[in-house]
Amino acid sequence: MEVEAFVKYGLFDKQQKSSFKNKHGFAGDQLFYNAEQDYYICPMGQRMEFVGTLQRKTSSGFVQHLKKYQAKNCSGCPLNGACHKAKGNRIIQVNENLERYKAQTYVRLNSERGVEKRKRRCYDVEPVFANIKQNHGFRRFMLRGKEKVAIEWGLLAIAQNIRKKAA
Repeated sequence: MEVEAFVKYGLFDKQQKSSFKNKHGFAGDQLFYNAEQDYYICPMGQRMEFVGTLQRKTSSGFVQHLKKYQAKNCSGCPLNGACHKAKGNRIIQVNENLERYKAQTYVRLNSERGVEKRKRRCYDVEPVFANIKQNHGFRRFMLRGKEKVAIEWGLLAIAQNIRKKAA
């Protein structure tokens, strides 16, 4: 349908801050990846080889396909403890589809048009919905059907605009 989405993913805002990378420098998505030979490089320069795949079902029923990579030898590593807390060698799990979508979204949201849309949304839409939900307790529609919901939403919008003018 050629609709270009400008929807932020979960950690997008936090990833924009430099302090996030300082705190999460050992995260799997921060490691160098060699696509040709399919391996990651740990913070100490050790190769993390592909060891297998894993399927996981989310609470909503979506099936994720993850690839597992493991370091060869983490014993005696000076970063052991900071890099990972588990006993044995470090293992990371990578969802390639999710990482690809996040990379595309990151580029789109940081484009000139994406920044413009993000700036507009924060003062256009979000405060209004937050006010209606939090301050006025509207959590769900009382009526059913598109026409009735449209009428109910129209009444909510009128009430919101009157409150705005009265303030």
